[in-house]
This record gives sequence, structure tokens and C-alpha cells, in this order.
Amino acid sequence: MTTTFAERAAAATAAAATRPATGPVLEASGLTLRFGGLVSLSGVDLAVCRGEIHAVIGPNGAGKTSLFNSLTGAYAPQEGRVVFRTEDGTEHSLLGRKPHLVNRLGVARTFQNIRLFAALTALENVKVAAESDTRSGPLAVMLGLPRAKAEERAAEETAHRLLALVGLDARADETAASLSYGDQRRLEIARALATGPRLLLLDEPAAGTNPTEKRELAALIRRINCELDVSVLLIEHDMPLVTSVADRVTVLNFGKVIASGSPSAVQRDPAVVEAYLGSTADPNTPRGETR
Repeated sequence: MTTTFAERAAAATAAAATRPATGPVLEASGLTLRFGGLVSLSGVDLAVCRGEIHAVIGPNGAGKTSLFNSLTGAYAPQEGRVVFRTEDGTEHSLLGRKPHLVNRLGVARTFQNIRLFAALTALENVKVAAESDTRSGPLAVMLGLPRAKAEERAAEETAHRLLALVGLDARADETAASLSYGDQRRLEIARALATGPRLLLLDEPAAGTNPTEKRELAALIRRINCELDVSVLLIEHDMPLVTSVADRVTVLNFGKVIASGSPSAVQRDPAVVEAYLGSTADPNTPRGETR
């Protein structure tokens, strides 16, 4: 019997609820990032547990994207530490690593400003990422050696599987530029997943999407979390989406953590209401987009 996307997402959510809690896959402590006299992050602590969906929210200029950039090697904080635990439990410091080396350890991300190869097809976009860790060199590829062919087939199979996961299998041969904005968002997620991460960072994945696309995105995030056993850390300003998917929420304001806990507890925190939601605002109606 064929199941719908929503039914598969509901099953994934139910399975996630029974999964035992585990230790953190990523821990950041005391992160401080300065740009001259501007302090973008000040003593930030953050822990993402394995199997968790963890959201980071806060007003414009709170330091959320600076945090993502610090975790993934784009920025180098002056103080603090970031530890990532691989599948075998080995701890790796992420500070000082180049972004591509952070990715190879098992951390992938998307960006608020979509970064796709516009002229390539959806399939090619994902396949490029799937091939990023192949071992065959250019000569083996040109000569069509068995190993190179096997790796190419595996990359294409991975790309098709991930396009199906995000609901784009029927559009595999269309160029990225021809896709709708919401489809481009999902394609970028598929491309990030093609690198095989244990932790996926999503930077405002719902930005610019309509209500239907937001609901589909929430279902997709839950499926990724449960079916692929990928922990998720997301920046998001859409509070209904955050409360529908996040196990925990961390709130930043002026580069500092002002609250951390369950979505319901965070929404009731007076400091959060004042800084992010507005002292008289409906908790489900944020004042504006955040960064």
C-alpha cells in the first residue's frame, strides 16, 4: 500500500519519540567572535545531542549566522572550543579546520542565500556533492576504470534516492534555475545530505517559502532526522515551524545565549518575549526576520 508524504512524516515523528536520548554530537563552549571592536558572539555555549532537532532563534544581528559560520570553519573565533563526535565516538576539534574538512568529518550545511549550480540539473547538483569524497582520480575517470565507474553509479543512485526523499525525483532532469524557490530550497538540502552528514545545519530553510512549502519542509526535516538518523541544527524565524519540529531551542541576543530549553519553555521566558517575540506579541507571530 502506497503511503503519502504526510503519513511517512507522521511515522517518522512517532519513531523519533521512542528513540533513546544520547550524548551530544556537537558541543561548543565559550565561543567568542570579534570583528575589530564588534563582538558578534560572546561566550556562547551550545550542545546538539545525537538524534535531536535543535533550533537557534533570535532578533536581527543576534549572531546566529556568525555561530553557524564559526561551527563550520568559515569564521575562526578568538576564544572557545567546538568539539564534534564522529560515529565511533572520537572527538574532533572543529576550530581551525577548513570548511571542506569539517564537511568530511560529517557536518553539512545550507545557506540562507541559495548556492546551487544554476545551469546544472537537479540530479547533477546532488551528484556533484555525492562524488565529493570519491577515491578515483581524474585519470581513472577518463580511462573508465571499473572502480571509477562503480563510484559514479553509486553517486547517481545516492542522488536519485535523495531527490526522492525531498520530493524532487520527477524533476531530476530540470535545471536548478528553472525550479521554484521552494524546490530550490529542497534541492540544496538534498545536496547537503549527499555528503553523508551526521549533523545537518540549516540556515533559515523556510525563508521565502509559502505556507504549504513550510508545512512540507517541517515534514521533510522530521524525516531527515528520523529516517536518516541525522541530527539537525537550524536557524529559523518562523516560530510555528520551530515549535512544530524542534526538540530544543537556543535563543541568542546581542551575541549571547539568553535562554535554552523546550520550545514551550523558551516561548514563556520573559527575556525571550522581550528580545525576540515582543513584550505584547503573539508568541506565534515573530516581529521580523532574524539573522
